[in-house]
Amino acid sequence: MGAFDEQNCETNPIVQFEKWFKEVQAIDNKEPNAMTLATSTVDGRPSARIVLLKEVSDAGFVFYTNYTSRKAQDLETNPQCALTFYWSALERQVRVEGQARHVTQAESEAYFRTRPKGSQLGAWASHQSKVVASRDVLDAKLSDLESKYAGQEDIPLPEFWGGYRVVPDRVEFWQGRPNRMHDRIRYRRKGETEWVIDRLSP
Repeated sequence: MGAFDEQNCETNPIVQFEKWFKEVQAIDNKEPNAMTLATSTVDGRPSARIVLLKEVSDAGFVFYTNYTSRKAQDLETNPQCALTFYWSALERQVRVEGQARHVTQAESEAYFRTRPKGSQLGAWASHQSKVVASRDVLDAKLSDLESKYAGQEDIPLPEFWGGYRVVPDRVEFWQGRPNRMHDRIRYRRKGETEWVIDRLSP
């Protein structure tokens, strides 16, 4: 897919990410915003799952979830986490390391209003990661909510649901190359706004 090196990369990793993200969006409509979120408990037990990137800016990478879920509970006890994007069509991977912080309630409410009504009700129906007796229990709860909010377009934001912003301190860009001689460019945060760029051996 071509070289990726210190001469053609952006000085800011967010700008570089946005550039790559636009390129993959142009050729891949199958959720290129899917990313693996890795967390761990205070005793070091790791856990990983796929979540969807909903916003990226200089402030960080935003996703939304139930605050009672395992991922959220992990982040409450240990905010250090990692994200991984993999775009096979372009032979590219992006790895992000940093700390997760709650977005504001206003941000969560604004995003929640953009979700389909079914997804809004689903957020109310699910106590994510908790044991449930059966699928019938979930379906009955959703049915009750559908009746409760029938004809109502403005579904309130659950108090247990909202967003996290992963504020990066390291971002690595991997570009596949022949013979496993891949390009790896890592950005390390230096202060609030500066980044150090390193090439890593493949």
